[in-house]
Amino acid sequence: EGRIVIGAQEDADRYGVLIIVQDNGCGIPPEIQDKIFDPFFSTKGTKGSGLGLYLVNEIVARHGGSITLKSDPGKGTSFYLFFPHKRGDESGE
Repeated sequence: EGRIVIGAQEDADRYGVLIIVQDNGCGIPPEIQDKIFDPFFSTKGTKGSGLGLYLVNEIVARHGGSITLKSDPGKGTSFYLFFPHKRGDESGE
């Protein structure tokens, strides 16, 4: 089971859209968290290509955004995808 939360974020440092993707799975062990965005890194053996999170990270970065995670082994993982938006740019131009 998981959930997706989408909302605006505005604070002193940044302004934009924050998307949070959460699950209540087994979590990601701390020792591999820095590797999960590497191309072809997978913990699924032959069931995964290791490109999913790599591609998500690339797409987010190409839009000027960032992706971070918080994971508690045995409790689940939350991914935070942030897409910046310029203040006052409501015209869509």
